Amino acid sequence: MQTKLSGKSKKASLELWGSTILFIVLAIVIILPIWLLLIASFKPGGDLLQYGLNLDINFSRMSLDNFVLLFTGQHEYWTWFFNSIFLTALTVLLTLAVSAFVGYGFAAYEFKGKRVFFVIVLLILSIPLEVVMLPLYKQMSMMKMMDSYTAIVLPFMAHASTIFFFRQYLLSLPKSLLEAGRIDGATEYGIFLRLIVPIMKPAFSAMAILNGMNAWNNYLWPLLVIRSSDKYTLTLGLNTLINPYGDNYSLLIVGSLFSIIPIFILFIAFQKYFIEGMTAGAVKG
Repeated sequence: MQTKLSGKSKKASLELWGSTILFIVLAIVIILPIWLLLIASFKPGGDLLQYGLNLDINFSRMSLDNFVLLFTGQHEYWTWFFNSIFLTALTVLLTLAVSAFVGYGFAAYEFKGKRVFFVIVLLILSIPLEVVMLPLYKQMSMMKMMDSYTAIVLPFMAHASTIFFFRQYLLSLPKSLLEAGRIDGATEYGIFLRLIVPIMKPAFSAMAILNGMNAWNNYLWPLLVIRSSDKYTLTLGLNTLINPYGDNYSLLIVGSLFSIIPIFILFIAFQKYFIEGMTAGAVKG
């Protein structure tokens, strides 16, 4: 009996050590690029072009010049930064609002063609942006929305994966809750806003983080529809700094470092409900 318990204890200890080593390796893989970026932000931009990102810490070559350039130099970085902040916030708010309504409709109501429409949502999930990019570009051009933020936000307000997540999250919703709201005289919109939305806080938090990351890092679609440099997002603006003819690498490296901060703040703000929202939305019941 003692031998058996000893064997189980040894196995549990090995599993603990194995998982600890695995997570340490994963942490190093995740943190290393950020550490490289942090070190490079204190070096001259020419070093990035000549030596690339490296772990060499040479204090004689390090200074705060790049940060001074970021905050006092003549450039459009902060225009691009706040453009991205505005677009990300607008995209997240509209996507969550529209997708929550649609997901709630799929989960709580029975209507003609419900299965067909939900299959369409699933099909859209399997279609990458590159497939519909040209037709979507032509549609935005025909609607005279090119070079506007509307062209960036409008096509993705009803986000298929977000709709699917909200639908799965609300499938376990007790029908008696909706009936109680109707008996109390609440309208269908009132039921959604007063009863359902508070229940969906974890789901909103999880999708706010994921949609916020997608909107902040979005590059390909804004590249197609935005023409004016004063409307560039941060990803587009930083890309214009990459050229062999100008010394813009100082701004590029420190600007890239600062571009991490909004996503970090977004995760900190919503991380309380993030795990709960992801796990609750993954299963029915």
